[in-house]
Amino acid sequence: MFETLKAQPADKILSLMAAYRADPRVEKVDLGVGVYKDADGKTPVMRAVKAAEKQLWDIEDTKSYTGLAGDVGFHDVMRRLILADAVAAEQIAAAATPGGTGAIRQGLELIKMAAPQATIWLSAPTWPNHPSIIKYLGMPMAEYRYFDSATRGVDFGGMLTDLDQAKPGDVVLLHGCCHNPTGANLTASQWQEVADFLKSKQLIPFVDIAYQGFGDGLDADAYGPRHLAKTQPEMLIAASCSKNFGVYRERTGLLMAISQDPAKTPLNQGTVAFLNRQNYSFPPDHGARLVTMVLNDETLRTDWQKELEDIRGSMLSLRQQLSDALRKRTNSDKFDFLAQHRGMFSRLGATEAQVEQMRESHGIYMVSDSRLNLAGLNAQSVPILADAIVAAGV
Repeated sequence: MFETLKAQPADKILSLMAAYRADPRVEKVDLGVGVYKDADGKTPVMRAVKAAEKQLWDIEDTKSYTGLAGDVGFHDVMRRLILADAVAAEQIAAAATPGGTGAIRQGLELIKMAAPQATIWLSAPTWPNHPSIIKYLGMPMAEYRYFDSATRGVDFGGMLTDLDQAKPGDVVLLHGCCHNPTGANLTASQWQEVADFLKSKQLIPFVDIAYQGFGDGLDADAYGPRHLAKTQPEMLIAASCSKNFGVYRERTGLLMAISQDPAKTPLNQGTVAFLNRQNYSFPPDHGARLVTMVLNDETLRTDWQKELEDIRGSMLSLRQQLSDALRKRTNSDKFDFLAQHRGMFSRLGATEAQVEQMRESHGIYMVSDSRLNLAGLNAQSVPILADAIVAAGV
């Protein structure tokens, strides 16, 4: 049997991580892997999460399973965090998943079960795991224009023109905030126009929200999903807690299926629980438990929000520092978009050859499409990166 297996394409980011580790240079800079790092290059355990872990150590009295869909308390706090009062709890079916990737996978499995002929429309570009999973599942997919490489902003006209080709019942995958890999986001008015467009075309939104709180703040970052939830007959949301709670290795995610008709919720809930059973049975609970504790405790939540705001401010500061450094070196506003983008990522606009040159000459590691993780910078590495960008002729 094993002799029939074929080698799979190497994951570009994982390969980049391996190359970075093997590089002996002291001043090398890792801008590839999508995790937040502080000024010392560490991904810290957030204070409120550590405090919740200490509490859990004292009060947890069993390691038994929770339920096929996970703990309902986790569903509730995540519903309120992401959607606030946009929809009633009775309209939402939810299932805890192993990370945001697990939520994406389960959401696609649900689509394949309910509407196997539906095409999944993806932004160009998007997170590489989106098309990878869709292709693996054998589902139809198509792209819509999203990023304007000239302006480094959203090609909104192109986006709507391409989506006008979608057929009723197709699914449109949208980034809730902090678009990965470009950092270019829809404005509130554009979200409203997208919502009207989707409803008129009978298209179903599937929102991937992995960076709430990293862009313009917890509420501002959730504007799009909330508006869609209020206006669309049905939608899916895949949420991740890896970034905004820093629980990467705990694999903490949630899939929500939302319907304007509460009568559909029991069937939807049974379906997402069934899908969990077919995949991994009971989802992990430790990370979900910590998130629930933090969001339900006023003191822990206040401290979490303060630290999250500090993280957001740090990334905005690094963006501005890099933008200023490049403006000074080039005497142009060519790179001002870096300060305007939000989240951890931006796409620099460099060619693969320029990316390779920056790696060889300055030890700058970024994905070959020039996506860079701004959270991998600090005050010392900003000028190194700025020099590399200028030297490469980006």
